[in-house]
Amino acid sequence: MDHSVHHHHEQEQGQDQDQDQDQDQEQNHQHHQPAGASWRMAAQATLHCLTGCAIGEVLGMVIGTAAGLHNGATVGISIVLAFVFGYALTMRGVLRAGVPFRQAVKVALAADTVSIAVMELIDNTVMVGVPGAMNAGLGQWLFWASLAFSLALAFLVTTPVNRWMIGRGKGHAVVHAYH
Repeated sequence: MDHSVHHHHEQEQGQDQDQDQDQDQEQNHQHHQPAGASWRMAAQATLHCLTGCAIGEVLGMVIGTAAGLHNGATVGISIVLAFVFGYALTMRGVLRAGVPFRQAVKVALAADTVSIAVMELIDNTVMVGVPGAMNAGLGQWLFWASLAFSLALAFLVTTPVNRWMIGRGKGHAVVHAYH
């Protein structure tokens, strides 16, 4: 019996299996390593983040304005609440996926910190920069128009930041595994 033919056939099968494994690993690597992010994906991530930020921002501005607090205190409350609500919304979904609390906190921090920070920088800069906006009462259109404009501008500025981060597997991309 000629074993050289049998041995040659086994080598070909081994090479085919190695190539299949290499292709599987390459496909898995591509699946977990985003090549780029679409504008739609970035806008959805930003809108998700903006929801939590806006809840905290608006609540902070309302509390500070209603209580007659100094502008710095009002901005400080708004920033803290924006981060709290932003992280809380992300953690809610991650916890629903069965992730333990400590890990969910880490995911939320990794997913949202830069996005929330950029939004807060933009919307609070606008609120402080619009003459009279921080001193306007809750019943005045200037307060609400400035707040709405600040949040819209924050969305527009943060969307490209999120696109860049998602394209590198950072930011909101870390949450995708739990959706």
